[in-house]
Amino acid sequence: MANENPGKPVFSVRGLTKVYRMGEVEVPALRGVDLDLFAGEMVVLLGPSGSGKSTLLNILGGLDTPTSGAVSYLDRSLTAASEHELTRFRREHVGFVFQFYNLIPSLTARENVAVVTEIARAPMRPEDALRLVNLGERLDHFPAQLSGGEQQRVAIARAIAKNPSVLLCDEPTGALDSQTGVVVLDALERVNRELGTLTVLITHNMGIADMADRVIRLSDGAIADTRVNVARKPAHELNW
Repeated sequence: MANENPGKPVFSVRGLTKVYRMGEVEVPALRGVDLDLFAGEMVVLLGPSGSGKSTLLNILGGLDTPTSGAVSYLDRSLTAASEHELTRFRREHVGFVFQFYNLIPSLTARENVAVVTEIARAPMRPEDALRLVNLGERLDHFPAQLSGGEQQRVAIARAIAKNPSVLLCDEPTGALDSQTGVVVLDALERVNRELGTLTVLITHNMGIADMADRVIRLSDGAIADTRVNVARKPAHELNW
């Protein structure tokens, strides 16, 4: 259920714009976005391709910078941060999950997760992260020995193993069939519930939106509307 007294936002976004320049042409990706995101929320960013979802997620994660406007993380300005500060922010506070798993083929599931824990400040044990996504029996399997859904769950375990405050997911089920996608969403749901990690998930699939506390729909680079789900649906009850 959505937090009715969320307190201080984890992210505060004001007047956010992003314009990409291609030679003489300017392409606006975000047009004046205002947004607050709170600890423990599961938030879905919904919208068609080109609506600005990935651009917004990348700016929140310190992978991109805005053209104008302000973004803060717990009162710390990301807009004014140096590249070194953004790198540290990503390393210490943010976990990323993308559509493609980007696992190292020559490393086991446990070793793929350990790559992240070796550089984190207060990491989980790789084994604990993999058990949280129900892969405790697959610790020593290589990516080629895992299904697509299992590989994505390894990627989720890798993202959460550094104990991030924020988990940013860009179409995490985009390369999966619906049955496998439910298993992956269930893993994200469990992480959000058990660790209290602010989870922001991009999708164009309206059925997935029912698992969120809030659904923020983007259109043409702006927030078109926001919906609060009084009661979230568990992943296995979603209507794909």
